[in-house]
Amino acid sequence: MCGAKSKSLAFTGLLLNCLEMIFSANTGFSVSLYDVTSQSISLRWPKFSGASSYRVTATAVNTVGHSLLAHFSDVTLKATLTSLIPNTVYAIQAEAIDKNGIILAETQIMQSTVLAAPILSVSSPSCDSIALSWKAVYMAAGFSVSLMRSDGLGRMLRENTTSTSLIFTNLDPGTLYTIKAYAWNANGMPGDDFTYNQRTSPNAPADVKVAFNSGALRVSWMPTEGALTYTVTASSGLLKLKCNTSSSSCMVPSLQCSSEYYVSVIAYNDAGSSKPTDAVSLKTIPCAPVNISIEEDEPGHLLVSWSSISFGHYYVVFVKSDDGLEVHCNTSYTQCHFQSDCGFTYFISVFAYNKAGQSPLGDVFNYTTAPCCPSDFRAVFVSSDTVRVTWAPVRGADLYETRAAAWSTVVLCNDTAPACTLSALQCNTRYHITVHSFSEARGSNTSCAPKHVETAPCSPEIKNVSKEGLSVISVQWQSNSEDATYVVTARGEAGLWHCTSTGSSCTLTDLPCGSAFSVSAIARSPAGQSLPSYSVPLEMAPCCPNDLILTQVTQSVTNISWSAGKGAQTYVTTLESPKGQAKCRTLQNYCLLGCITCGTNYTVSLKAISETGLTSSCTYQGYSSSACCPSGVKLYRLSNNGIRVFWRASDETMNYSTDLRGSKGNFTCTPSAGRSHCDITEIPCGDVYTVVVVPLTDKGPKLTFCPKKIYSVTCSGSSVGMVIYRGKSNAEHI
Repeated sequence: MCGAKSKSLAFTGLLLNCLEMIFSANTGFSVSLYDVTSQSISLRWPKFSGASSYRVTATAVNTVGHSLLAHFSDVTLKATLTSLIPNTVYAIQAEAIDKNGIILAETQIMQSTVLAAPILSVSSPSCDSIALSWKAVYMAAGFSVSLMRSDGLGRMLRENTTSTSLIFTNLDPGTLYTIKAYAWNANGMPGDDFTYNQRTSPNAPADVKVAFNSGALRVSWMPTEGALTYTVTASSGLLKLKCNTSSSSCMVPSLQCSSEYYVSVIAYNDAGSSKPTDAVSLKTIPCAPVNISIEEDEPGHLLVSWSSISFGHYYVVFVKSDDGLEVHCNTSYTQCHFQSDCGFTYFISVFAYNKAGQSPLGDVFNYTTAPCCPSDFRAVFVSSDTVRVTWAPVRGADLYETRAAAWSTVVLCNDTAPACTLSALQCNTRYHITVHSFSEARGSNTSCAPKHVETAPCSPEIKNVSKEGLSVISVQWQSNSEDATYVVTARGEAGLWHCTSTGSSCTLTDLPCGSAFSVSAIARSPAGQSLPSYSVPLEMAPCCPNDLILTQVTQSVTNISWSAGKGAQTYVTTLESPKGQAKCRTLQNYCLLGCITCGTNYTVSLKAISETGLTSSCTYQGYSSSACCPSGVKLYRLSNNGIRVFWRASDETMNYSTDLRGSKGNFTCTPSAGRSHCDITEIPCGDVYTVVVVPLTDKGPKLTFCPKKIYSVTCSGSSVGMVIYRGKSNAEHI
């Protein structure tokens, strides 16, 4: 609706009467009138000689007590009397006065003021009309009002009326009009006129266009005639945004997102406003989505969801990973699925779109996925109860937790390095080993798959070590694993001996005598090898001497010597026969045994005894003592330079041998078996002979310990003389 704007302005029009000149009858001093209005009369006069001032008096003829007096200097020759009463007759007297105050000349005229001008109140109630109103003018019989475009175009409109209001219609919108109005009296004499310039209010702007631009509303329209300013109003509910401009476009800032605005434009000028334009609807850009949530509904899949936004036609989700790769998702729903990788940080923003454009940037969320799992970790046992777990570093991990779990037992190791050593594991146990990766942003990746490892069997415990023979040892232990193979080792200076079993015992064979061993056992399985058991000391019985030699020293004494037996410290030798026993104990490797019976078979035995008392009983080949030496050896002279040696045989079946040794020769004779004498012929006389008779056997050499006797064989002429016994010989055995 075009508005109305009223102004009341009073202008005094000029009503020019015919100039009237009145002269003084005796002086020639005259006054002429040149302008008469409703409130003023203008007059002038000629310079009067000798006058130093002039005085003008106006007295209302038809009004009591109202007169005006004005003084002027000698240089003032015209004056305007103001504040007069409209439509009133005045008697105007002019006087020329000298310096002494004496009136030199005077003149008087009569003049009436005209009707006062009507004071218009003007407005433009619509874009094609102007409304006028005024108060009644005293003594006015009617009024005349004229209206014409100020630019001179078009025709003049004139209305005469006795009313005090008037409306001109069918005018041009936004056009400046000049309005003149005056009153006339009953004589038809016009009064002062009132001139007023009034513009019609503008027409509503046409071709209004709206557009959304960077959060503001841009409105444009075709300029409308006579409009000085425009006001754009964007309404959304109770919210009203305005923009004032003198141009044909305007930017309305600070529009709310996700709102529908109704936009209208009103043109203004000094006359008022136009009607609002028909409202144009505009939907602003949607607000940034809110209530954004990000979750991994399953590893490798991100679910981004948000609340629905008013006027959001569709949504675009941008996901940028920290390696610079960006993906997006277009959807008309309120959630999007994305593939994700472990150990990445994703920067996520959600925009809503409609025809107006893109929503402003909301919060940018960052979401760090769980660190990757060390899937290629290796578990290597460095000992039976210690496993070292290594893996390649994984993306996103700040810390690693290595967990070994078996039943209710859990062993943990936390480290920032991609390796961990788990110790004090229980033997013969199946463990589930898992390496979890941690990050400060996301915590632990609990989806890491475990690996299964078995610890080595427990160390066996040796229960018993027993001798099964001279070089055979049986070892028993407590078995603790059904799948284990047990290896028993005897370790000593002599070397290593092993036996293997899947049960709880095994036998070590061919252990050398006289050796000391440390016996231990280990258990082996596909999982590894146990620690060795505690060692059990083992001492083998000393070795029997390999070489044993018996030498008969005398007929009743035998010397026994032997090689050293390994591990033996003490030896006990025994010669035993039905006739008796000979025994000796020694730390040496020889021994003399007395009380030996000649010609007797003995069993020979030896005991080798270690320092700790272990004994080896050694049996050797039987021993036969030498045959008994003959007794009663005598020497007799024979005829023909011969000598007979006679003895008493200890065994009639024994053969004997006789030896005679002298400086002139040595003689031997061996009689046949069963004989107890032997004859030697042609023996030199005059010599001393050592005579020994020994038994002969098939074994070994002659006996050297039979007694020797010394005889002197004298000469009788050239023949053997006397045979004289000189005693036993103490010389070495022959």
